[in-house]
Amino acid sequence: MELILMELIQHIFSFDSHHPLLFTQTYFWVFLVCVYALFALISSSRLHTRNVYLLLVSWFFYYKTSGAFLLLLLFLTFSNWLFALAIHRAAESGRRHLQRLWLILSIVIDLLLLGYFKYAYFSIDVINQLFATHLSIAETIILPVGISFYTFQVISYVSDIYSRRIQPVSNILDFGFYVSFFPQLVAGPIVRASEFVPQLYRPFALSRRQFGYAVFWILNGLAKKVVLSDYLATHLIDRVFDNPLLFSGFENLFSLFAYSLQVYADFSGYTDIAIGVALLFGFYLPENFHSPYKAHNPQEFWRRWHISLSRWLKTYVYIPLGGNRNATVGTWLSISLIALVGTWLSRSWITAAVILTIAAVVAMVAWLNPNHRKLMYANLNSFITMLIGGLWHGASWNFLIWGGLNGIGMILNKLWRYSNRHLRFYCLTAIVISGWATEWTYPSATLHVFNIFGLVVWCGYLLQYLWQSLPIKSNTISQNIGSAWSIGLTFVFITFTRLFFRSGSNLDPATANQVAWQTAKNMLQQIGGAWDNNIIVPFLWEYRTVALLFILGMLIHWLPDRFKRWYRLMFARLPLWLMAIIVIITVVVIYQFTSADSQPFIYFQF
Repeated sequence: MELILMELIQHIFSFDSHHPLLFTQTYFWVFLVCVYALFALISSSRLHTRNVYLLLVSWFFYYKTSGAFLLLLLFLTFSNWLFALAIHRAAESGRRHLQRLWLILSIVIDLLLLGYFKYAYFSIDVINQLFATHLSIAETIILPVGISFYTFQVISYVSDIYSRRIQPVSNILDFGFYVSFFPQLVAGPIVRASEFVPQLYRPFALSRRQFGYAVFWILNGLAKKVVLSDYLATHLIDRVFDNPLLFSGFENLFSLFAYSLQVYADFSGYTDIAIGVALLFGFYLPENFHSPYKAHNPQEFWRRWHISLSRWLKTYVYIPLGGNRNATVGTWLSISLIALVGTWLSRSWITAAVILTIAAVVAMVAWLNPNHRKLMYANLNSFITMLIGGLWHGASWNFLIWGGLNGIGMILNKLWRYSNRHLRFYCLTAIVISGWATEWTYPSATLHVFNIFGLVVWCGYLLQYLWQSLPIKSNTISQNIGSAWSIGLTFVFITFTRLFFRSGSNLDPATANQVAWQTAKNMLQQIGGAWDNNIIVPFLWEYRTVALLFILGMLIHWLPDRFKRWYRLMFARLPLWLMAIIVIITVVVIYQFTSADSQPFIYFQF
C-alpha cells in the first residue's frame, strides 16, 4: 500500500512529456476539481493568500505541461518585474535616457529568448548562407508551450510602464500571478496588466448566473475542440494535408474549407474553456474571438479573430511604426529585415530587390502626393505588421506568404472602399481579362485557382453594378444580399490564405520551409487541375459525418449574435439540477467523438 501511494505521489508531481496537462484530458478536470475544492476554503480569506495559492497552482500547471521550462517562465517573470521597477524609478527621477535603456534591454532579452526557441534554425541557415559556414544545432530545440503568449504579455507590461499607461506592480508574487494565471497561460488570450491586475485586489465573487456562464463556456469550448476540431482533423483534414496528391481537387478544396472551421473551433474552443475556468475563480478574461467568419472584409476579420494578438500588434508594432500618421525609421528597418528574410527563404537576392523597389516606389509616390501620403504610409505600416504577424508564427516562407496575403487583402479592401464604383468595375474587369489571358499563354493550375476566384468576384460585382444602375430598387434587399456576398467572399479569401498557414504548421522547424512549400504547391495543383466529378457524391457519402459537422458548425457560427446571447443567458438561468443533467448529457456526447490519438491545441506550437 505504501509503495502504491509513493508511486501515485511520484506520478502526480513528475513531468511526463507524453501526457501534458491539457484541457481535453480527464486528469485536467480531476486537477481542477482538487484545486477548486481547496480554493473554495480559502477564497474568503486574505486576498494575498488566495493569489499566492493560485500562483503556485499555475506554476504547477505549467510544470506539468512543459517540465523544466518552468524555469524560463520564472526568469522572464522576475527579470521583467525588475526592469519595470527600474523604468518607473528612472521616470520618477526624470532620467529619460536611463528609462529608455532599461526598456530596450528588457525587450532585447525577451526577444532573444523567444528568438532562440522559435528562430534558431532559421538564424543558423542565414549565417551559413551568408558566410559559407557549416554550423548546425546538435540537439533538437523544443519550443516551450505558450512562450509566445507570455513573452508578449511581459513585453506589453514593461512597455505600458514606460508609456505610463499603468503603475508597476510592487509585489513580485502578484506580478507572477498576472503572467502565469493557468487558464490563459499557454495559448492566450494575451491579457493587459491594466485589465487583469486590478482584479487581483478584488474579493472573490461568483454569482449564480456567473457560475452558469462559466459552465456554458467550458462546455462550449470542449464541444468545439473535440466534436468539431479534433474530429474534422483526424477523419479528413490531416489525411489530405499529409499527401494532397492522393486526393482529388474537390477533396483538397473541401478539406481546406474544413480546416478554416477546424482552426477556429480549436483556438476559440481553448479560449472559451479558459474564460469559463477563469470565471469560476472570479477572474474575467477578454473576448478573443467574435464570430470572425461574419466579417465583411479582411480588416474586419482581424478585429474579430485572435483579438488580443491583433490588438497587441496594433499597439506595440503598428502604432510605433507610425500607424496611420507617418513612416518612421522603424518602418524602413522592418522592410529591410523582411527583405533579408525573404531573400533567405527564397534563396534569391531578387526577392530583396523586389521588396526594396516596391518600398522605394511607395515612398516616392507618397512624397510626391501629400494628400494621399498618410493613407499610403498607413497601408505600408499595416502590411509590415501583417508580415511580422506571419513571421511570429514561424520562420517559414508559407507563414510569410500567409501574412502578406492578409496584408494585401486589407490594403485592397481600403483602396476598394475609397474608389468609385465605375473605377472598381473597370479595374476588376481588366484584372480578370489579363489573368485569363496569361493562363491561356502560360497554363498553370495555381493561376487557374486565382482566375476562378477573380471571375466569381467579377460576376458578383457585375450584378451589383447593374443593380445599382436601376432607377428603382429595394435598399433593404440590396444591403442584405451585399452583406451576405461580402461575408462569403471574405470567408473564401481567408480560407485560401489558410492553405499556406496549415502547410507550415505541425512540422519540424529544421525542414518546415521545404515541406510546407511543397504541400501548398501540391494542393494548388490538385485544386486548380481537372476535377473528376464522379467522385464528389461518393466522397460526400463516405465522409458524411465530416460534411454534416462542417455544415452544422458553420450554421451555428453564422447564427445572429442576439440569438446566441439569448441561449447563453437561458442556460445560465437554468436550475442547478437541470444544468447538471445537460452537463452530463453533453459530456457523454463529447466523449463519443474522442479518439485515442488526442489532438493538441493548434496554437500550442506558437
